[in-house]
Amino acid sequence: MAAPVYPAWVTRWVSGQWRNKKRPPTLRPPRTLALADKVASRREQPTEAKCITEMSVMMACWKQNDFNDTPCAEEIRMFYDCLAKAQKEHKNQNEDTLSSRGNLPSSKVNKLLKRFPQITRYV
Repeated sequence: MAAPVYPAWVTRWVSGQWRNKKRPPTLRPPRTLALADKVASRREQPTEAKCITEMSVMMACWKQNDFNDTPCAEEIRMFYDCLAKAQKEHKNQNEDTLSSRGNLPSSKVNKLLKRFPQITRYV
């Protein structure tokens, strides 16, 4: 396996030739440093499923009672209560809030970038 080949200024910089009050070379970006007008659309991280335990208890009750609803009325009510609570929480959740990782979703970032476009050329 061959050693990587670096530009000459990198070897001089690593060797310490720039330490004698000589400035290292300036790095110029190949493009102007500006934000893009949009970001790639990414899927949101799937959130954890709600009411799984209530659903499994309800299905276990159904299985024990040959899928008869009458003896499992309490489990069914608990499952529907959990669903109603989860839907209410989802409705009340503000769209502008950050995700659990602290990032904005790509749709929100695109809205903000469209609202505040980047100036790429001067008049």
